[in-house]
Amino acid sequence: MSSRRRTIQSIALMIAMVAVVTGTYSQTKIGMRSSGQANRGKYLVNLGGCNHCHSPKVFTAQGPVPDTTQLLSGYPAKSQAPNLPDGVIGMTPDKWGAVTTGDMTGWKGPWGTSFAANLTPDKETGIGSWTPEMFIKALRTGKHMGTGRDILPPMPWFDIGHLSDPDLKAIFSYLQSLKPVSNAVPDPVPPAAPPKQ
Repeated sequence: MSSRRRTIQSIALMIAMVAVVTGTYSQTKIGMRSSGQANRGKYLVNLGGCNHCHSPKVFTAQGPVPDTTQLLSGYPAKSQAPNLPDGVIGMTPDKWGAVTTGDMTGWKGPWGTSFAANLTPDKETGIGSWTPEMFIKALRTGKHMGTGRDILPPMPWFDIGHLSDPDLKAIFSYLQSLKPVSNAVPDPVPPAAPPKQ
């Protein structure tokens, strides 16, 4: 084999190796960026206390703690709704108050009864079919999926909606990294009509 041919083959081999290494490096950087974004999202979810309402609880000697097998899966569909007669504790549009289930995933107040949404990436019952843009729009407008029904109390969408797009995308990235949990949360129940006088 001629020395010129060997040189050309060596150069071609080096180019191929650089391409493989560069491609692997780029994929690793992309993976690290995605992982970093999800980690930022997890930090924000924990800081924001999202598990307080969106995660079913297990009860321990220290009190209720999020059930890690159902993390952020919302109000358990099999649970009993918060049940308190309407009008108790002055729950009227001008005097707000609320009652909650023992694990704080269901709430009743002057707005009616609301249930914490399933935030896992389950496509049928969670937010697995949502896009980052839908997620951001929902938290900026207070509308389910960005265009649907009102997001009800106690969800502080008006506060969370002030986060930057990168922070909201990080939260969405983290939620999409969770284990999907099939849990069909009930629709909100409107408040009872005031008694006729």
